[in-house]
Amino acid sequence: MDPRFDVELVAVTKRYGATVAVDSISLRVPKAGYCCLLGPSGCGKTSTLRMIAGHEGITEGDLLIDGRNVTDLPPRARGTAMMFQNYALFPHLDCLDNVAFGLRMRGVGKAERHRRAHTFLELVDMGGYAKRLPAQLSGGQQQRIALARALIMQPRVLLLDEPLSALDPFLRVRMREELKRLQRELKITFIHVTHAQDEAMALADVMVVMDGGEIRQVGPPAEVFERPVSAFVARFIGGHNVLPWQGNMIAVRSDHCTLDRSGRGPSLKARVSNVEYQGPTVRVALLTSDGLEAAVLLSDHVFKESLVSTGDEVTFSWPEASAHRLAA
Repeated sequence: MDPRFDVELVAVTKRYGATVAVDSISLRVPKAGYCCLLGPSGCGKTSTLRMIAGHEGITEGDLLIDGRNVTDLPPRARGTAMMFQNYALFPHLDCLDNVAFGLRMRGVGKAERHRRAHTFLELVDMGGYAKRLPAQLSGGQQQRIALARALIMQPRVLLLDEPLSALDPFLRVRMREELKRLQRELKITFIHVTHAQDEAMALADVMVVMDGGEIRQVGPPAEVFERPVSAFVARFIGGHNVLPWQGNMIAVRSDHCTLDRSGRGPSLKARVSNVEYQGPTVRVALLTSDGLEAAVLLSDHVFKESLVSTGDEVTFSWPEASAHRLAA
């Protein structure tokens, strides 16, 4: 037991018959930390979340929450609450009673549970919607109600299963800010499953990259982005070119690369396969003479000076210090 951590997974494995969904992973989540489990579909991140919640049994290994082994305990005895991807609101209950539902199941009297529910509705900026039904709410409003319903149980650990995936891009950014604000104010450990790299980097104190049921890298987002340990992590996190160079495999950030015909620094010849305008930046996709995909991310004013088009033959280069060697 280590008092610095709220959640500890010790060699946890999950099998479904002969299929190994999670393969002997170990992970420590700091107290009052924001942890994002990130990876492609089928990597094991949702199975891991559901094992922490107690909605899936652990085949092998141990799970500790606040230093207590909860491996065999039911969900209600773990000190966790879960916010589901589809929000799972009761359509026949208004927002107030949806938020208060968990307290009702615990036998809390109506007046007290409604008083607490009003407090949490205000916390998520939904105080004026107490008498609305879920069908009368937007997707973002439904998410806030689901969040209040989870938080009212005062969990030690809040588990979130792709909570932003159904929202439009503008609302997704706004709700990211709300989640981070609430997590800091309430000092609750959040464990958040997502497949979106930008979401994980914006929210996480600890980012866990998974693939094939295993953890590939753990660390603060800046560390994972700046120093990916493998080609998989570099490609999945995005924003990197993964290239063979002088007998090694390297990752170079695409925003550190330039279109440079001067021959200074390491360089490769390539053909422009696509030009994508992204507002303040322009992403120039490339195909090298060896058939490798790469990209250069240019500021819009630099791109206007270079004015390359699809099909152009170019040379792209990078500072030697920007190349990060990857594990074999």
